[in-house]
Amino acid sequence: MASAVVIHAVIPCLNEARHIAAVVAGVLPHVPHVVVVDDGSTDDTAGQATAAGARVLRHPVSLGKGAALLAGLAHAESLGATSALCLDGDGQHLPQDIPTFLDAAARTGAPLIIGNRFADPPRMPLPRRVVNRIMSRLIGTLVGREIPDSQCGFRLIRLDQWRRLNLASSRFEIESEMIVAGCRCGWPIEFVPVHAVYRDETSKIDPVRDGWRWIRWYREAARGIAQ
Repeated sequence: MASAVVIHAVIPCLNEARHIAAVVAGVLPHVPHVVVVDDGSTDDTAGQATAAGARVLRHPVSLGKGAALLAGLAHAESLGATSALCLDGDGQHLPQDIPTFLDAAARTGAPLIIGNRFADPPRMPLPRRVVNRIMSRLIGTLVGREIPDSQCGFRLIRLDQWRRLNLASSRFEIESEMIVAGCRCGWPIEFVPVHAVYRDETSKIDPVRDGWRWIRWYREAARGIAQ
């Protein structure tokens, strides 16, 4: 008899007090628990998330999105979840797209399902669109398959499989690392169309610091595959 599928949401956050309550409220109808990892916020992210019904983990200082995501995955697994629905806390990802992930998981059984924001590319600001296209093509070259959106944080991952990936990235390159590691493990990875909401707020990604960090990660990943 197949074990029951239990999906918890995992939301890494840094200073998202303005949006996190609405995000949690939108996600809770689809999953039994929402785990918010407050990555050293200096605002009331933790309080707003708790009031909205989330289980909150707190990092005293910011350790990075990757570290927050990995902590959330481990916590969801400890609560008995079999899969984790990962999304951002800024309201970019829409709860109305969650059934698309659930349908794809039931249909394909893929260990990793990723949102594809390029199904509706005009919504994405041009600079992000260009950078994401380049990064996705570079990742696709590494793994030998088309990767339509390598940077989307809206994804569903099976927790009986994720530790096989040995993920080590603590920052924004976690999304890229997850794809490369999954492909190296022979995972079938599915992509599903999602909507995205972009506001006029400043991105938390520093184009110089985080761009250079990603390039260094990419070089290491390429060397690892070549060996």
